[in-house]
Amino acid sequence: MKVMAPKMIVPGPVPAVGALALALASLSLAVQAAPPDQRRDQVPGWFRMMVDQHEVTALYDGYIDLDTGLLTGMDQEALRAHLDALFIDTEPGVQTAVNAFLVHTGDHLVLVDAGSAACFGPTLGQVEANLRASGYAPEEVDTLLMTHLHPDHVCGLVDGEGRPVYPNAELRASRGDADFWLSEARAEAVPEEDRAFFDMARNAVAPYREAGRFSTFEPGDELLPGIEARDTHGHTPGHASFLFEGDDDEILVWGDVVHSYGVQFDDPSVAIEFDTDPEQAIATRQAVLEGAAEDAHWVAGAHLPFPGIGHVIREGEGYRWLPVEFGPIREDR
Repeated sequence: MKVMAPKMIVPGPVPAVGALALALASLSLAVQAAPPDQRRDQVPGWFRMMVDQHEVTALYDGYIDLDTGLLTGMDQEALRAHLDALFIDTEPGVQTAVNAFLVHTGDHLVLVDAGSAACFGPTLGQVEANLRASGYAPEEVDTLLMTHLHPDHVCGLVDGEGRPVYPNAELRASRGDADFWLSEARAEAVPEEDRAFFDMARNAVAPYREAGRFSTFEPGDELLPGIEARDTHGHTPGHASFLFEGDDDEILVWGDVVHSYGVQFDDPSVAIEFDTDPEQAIATRQAVLEGAAEDAHWVAGAHLPFPGIGHVIREGEGYRWLPVEFGPIREDR
């Protein structure tokens, strides 16, 4: 019987097709390992919460970089050191939010301030877009309340053609601010470089006035059930805040009581050059902060970091800002 020796199988060279497949597979793995391009866009700028029966939606208009030199009453070196300690960047300026607030009371849809539209550069002008993103339409707003008539609060009332953005709304402003900013005589009396603020205020109010949907109020007036106008003048002659009252909680939408949260809570005596009456603005800020700390109600500020809603507590000789936390809509608190 003949025994056959086993055959040795010696691997030969990999066929060219197999080598190409391995190379392509390796290349595919390498490509898949790299992440996609970074996404540099942000979520829509709106935030919603309940304050008693009021549904409050903060609307982000954008931001502006404010030079620290605009803040007065504190040495600039000390001011910058104060901001640096809070990790607040001061170059090219302090990033300062511009916020508006949409409040659904159950019976009315109220917009407090309207943002800046195209009056100030490309980093602002997003109130209308964010209002739509939040689920509402400008046509559904029935009441417009202006804390004051500075352009970063009123320019958003009209579109690029001067037409009302909120065609079905009644526009309300304080008599003090209306008498000041809407006066042609006052505009002519100021230096030419200062007239733009007057022109922008008149242009924003004009279509509402022409349609018979503009009126003024006095401090202490009840503008709608549960909404009271509060006197917070100083920043402008008729600057007002609005208290939305509920059975168990309330929120004060205070406009421009604070411009720099990093400085003015700790030291309310720091003013800003935009204040019409700096001494009165300081006195107002002190009184409003003390009231907010004493009453422990919510506050909403136009220039506080978005969403600009929170509480104020006393800390040392000044105050501390406690921003709201993100969370689900809850009606039990």
